[in-house]
Amino acid sequence: MELTDIFPFAPDDGYLILILVNFIGSLVPFVPLPGFLLLATMSVGSEYDLHLLAILSAVSATVAKQIIFFVSFSGRKIMNSKTRTRMRPFERLVKKYGAAAAFFAAATPMPDDIIFIPLGLAKYNPKRFFAATLAGKLVLSYIIVFISHYVGLSFIEPFLENVDDATPVYIGFLIFAAAMTGVIILVLKLDWQRIMVKFAPWTLDENSDDDVDDDSEKNIEK
Repeated sequence: MELTDIFPFAPDDGYLILILVNFIGSLVPFVPLPGFLLLATMSVGSEYDLHLLAILSAVSATVAKQIIFFVSFSGRKIMNSKTRTRMRPFERLVKKYGAAAAFFAAATPMPDDIIFIPLGLAKYNPKRFFAATLAGKLVLSYIIVFISHYVGLSFIEPFLENVDDATPVYIGFLIFAAAMTGVIILVLKLDWQRIMVKFAPWTLDENSDDDVDDDSEKNIEK
């Protein structure tokens, strides 16, 4: 089976399909894989503009991640106090590195929501988050585009040689999504106070929480 069999669509609809697949895949936590594969597939050959592919992929993914970020903003209000207490040290850790953490998560194939959701819970500056995430997604998209265009899909196609039906691939996407969702549940369940007391004891300081939250809310209103 060819990789193009996984994403059958008319060439004229390519850019729109890329936006939709990348947006939906990025909106569902931990499921970026379909968007990566589609972007790689469309980058082979000269049918599509490479720069437009990278930009559309980065922007659509960033918009989806911004939605997740804002949902996390309000998520702290519905999260029970016990979970919030456990999560605060981790929130402080990722918030300290803010834009750098968001950029690194966006620029790598890692499950970036592990960083983005705590940043939302910690009420990190939305504009800085958007800028850092967009920059990271642009870097990642261009890497995928150029590698796929100049090297081809030889690094992916061997895995599809003995696959006759795309259904197992789709099931694999769902399994991957379920596994990654389990990761965020684990992150929420971990006792970060016990973990951070050894590696980053400063994250256990409760004194600045109220001031930080008030400043963040003022930044949002502006």
